[in-house]
Amino acid sequence: MVNVGAKDITSRRAVARCNVHMSPGTSTAIASVSLPKGDVLATARIAGIQAAKKTSDLIPLCHPLMLSAVTVNLSVGEGVVAIEAIVETSGQTGVEMEALTACSVAALTIYDMCKSADKTMVIGELALWEKSGGRSGTFQRPE
Repeated sequence: MVNVGAKDITSRRAVARCNVHMSPGTSTAIASVSLPKGDVLATARIAGIQAAKKTSDLIPLCHPLMLSAVTVNLSVGEGVVAIEAIVETSGQTGVEMEALTACSVAALTIYDMCKSADKTMVIGELALWEKSGGRSGTFQRPE
């Protein structure tokens, strides 16, 4: 692992996003909470939060962090669920991997809960959208 001991403690924030593409019927079923496995959005939100907290257990050489906040936002559109994860901490290393992991696991949870209804789903567009704090400064992905 990289030694971050000499780095200043600063406020860190990262925003990641991804999408789960599916048939319009599946997105309608998610919105109406009518799939056999239950409330897809609530379950995916909790899965994303849990994943952010477990990132260092999943990714080798990733520092374990004390997270201040994890927010997972999900929105249903026609044939898509958009996922956004926002992670914050005060520390010596960034939370980009935690935000990306939260999005990924939320998307995988949606896939798992909907796979009996839709075999055509695709998880895509996973990306870091914003990052602030630390030595490298601020990053914002162009729209």
